[in-house]
Amino acid sequence: MHIVACVKQTPDSAALITVADGRVGWGDAAMVVNPWDEYAIEEAIRLKEKHGGRATAITMGPERARDALKSCIAMGCDGGVLVADAALAGSDARATARVLAAAIQKLGDVDVVIFGKQAIDGDSGIVPLAVARLLGWSPLSYVLQISALDAGARTIEVARLLEEGRQLCSAQLPVVISVVRDINEPRYPTFAGIRRAGTAQIPIWNLGDLGLDELQVGAAAVTVAWQAVRAPASRAGAVEILAGDSVAATVSMLADRLQAEKLT
Repeated sequence: MHIVACVKQTPDSAALITVADGRVGWGDAAMVVNPWDEYAIEEAIRLKEKHGGRATAITMGPERARDALKSCIAMGCDGGVLVADAALAGSDARATARVLAAAIQKLGDVDVVIFGKQAIDGDSGIVPLAVARLLGWSPLSYVLQISALDAGARTIEVARLLEEGRQLCSAQLPVVISVVRDINEPRYPTFAGIRRAGTAQIPIWNLGDLGLDELQVGAAAVTVAWQAVRAPASRAGAVEILAGDSVAATVSMLADRLQAEKLT
């Protein structure tokens, strides 16, 4: 069994985002593994531990994205692959999916691909479904539980979390899964895992290694572009403390104020 976790390096969720001249920046904030992807990593490791085989992490990005892969290895993945090429700059979700699908095909023996449901920077959630489409594999999105997996019969059963409730689905392997946070609780890296990650050899694949052309990725292949990025207008706020002689009096004052402001 070979499980692949596709991850992305994003700014820390506590970063102060700024917009200037139509460009988004986050100053010197730390770059981390996309929080949603931590659940994908954990699930990949759990599947490996339960069914045997290995778990590999893949990311697309600049060379600094090695750190994201080292975090995956420290948690328990067996290895990682970085796809880095100058031509990838400016890639949209479609081009990103094309690159990740090509990397998965290059690995050659993958049974399950797991994503977090979205990245906290773009928030589109498109890439997992696009990768499944390019590979011709079954897409299973918003998965909150992998109920059963039979490697011999090449079948998988999952529960999906939808607004209407839970949906039970089954599919043939290989599959592409995107998971929600309800699926597990990501583990912390162990000291042994951190040491192993520090010495891990992480290969770097470029477009040539994947059989892709520069015109298929980056700004040259953008199909969805941001026409403008604007910061929301700042709003002034004020705080008023209501204090009565008792809790009941304070609640009464609050109710009167809410009615006066027509907020009830």
